[in-house]
Amino acid sequence: MAQISSVLGPLDTADLGFTLSHEHVMISSAGIQHVYPEFIDRAGTIDRAVADLTTAYDEGLRTMVDVTTIDLGRDIRMLEHVSRESGVNIICATGTWRDIPRVFHSASPDHIAPLYIREIDEGIEGTGIRAGIIKVANDRGGVTPEGEIILRAAARAQKATGVPISTHTWAPERVGEQQVRIFEDEGVDLNRVYVGHSNDTTDIDYLTGLLARGVWIGLDRYPGRQTSETPDWIGRTETAKKLIDAGYGERIMLAHDWSVGLTVANRDTVDDRRRYNPDGYLFITR
Repeated sequence: MAQISSVLGPLDTADLGFTLSHEHVMISSAGIQHVYPEFIDRAGTIDRAVADLTTAYDEGLRTMVDVTTIDLGRDIRMLEHVSRESGVNIICATGTWRDIPRVFHSASPDHIAPLYIREIDEGIEGTGIRAGIIKVANDRGGVTPEGEIILRAAARAQKATGVPISTHTWAPERVGEQQVRIFEDEGVDLNRVYVGHSNDTTDIDYLTGLLARGVWIGLDRYPGRQTSETPDWIGRTETAKKLIDAGYGERIMLAHDWSVGLTVANRDTVDDRRRYNPDGYLFITR
């Protein structure tokens, strides 16, 4: 039986059950919980996450992929506690989001890849809790030079460990295509690549082009928010239906990109987000 690392230890893939492919428990910044804890309500976040995920478990959720990296304030002991108390399996991430540490800008992929490999093979921050996915991110404007370093480091860590890659993209600019080209150049098995935030666009040609190259895509911003560049949940669902009709139903994954704690946003933004999605991790299934 194939296994994947969860924050509570090895998990048989047959026991994953209904899974949300891109979520968070808390989003903050690197080290904040240790150095400036007054910026976060850690205890309150834990209580809300346990309550929300217990409810989600009761409604059928069994596993959540938490793609919070070190630069997003990853709190590995928080994830462990929330998983144990709620019953929801949590898969945690190594890798790097958009806030790439300055020390990485002049590093080589071969210098960074072993850091990711260590968190996959040995554990994170001395806890023994092993990452089950590699997270990377490129946004508006596409892949920057330092972003390319991260992508290539992730590719090399993936090839060394077999652990899949999950990407943050900006779909309106077709950034996923740039990511996939780099992974191809590195010789990554594209069946081990998940291109996230792909429902921020309704560009079917872009999405089917990615799928035809062998990646998985994440329609993982539900309900999302309609802007001049991105669709509302109806447009996102119409796009999903078109992809299913085109024969790609088994290559798409759904999620919300939700987090109980969001300390990087102001109070108005947090309140507005909760009004738009009062169901949190349960919008899709409700």
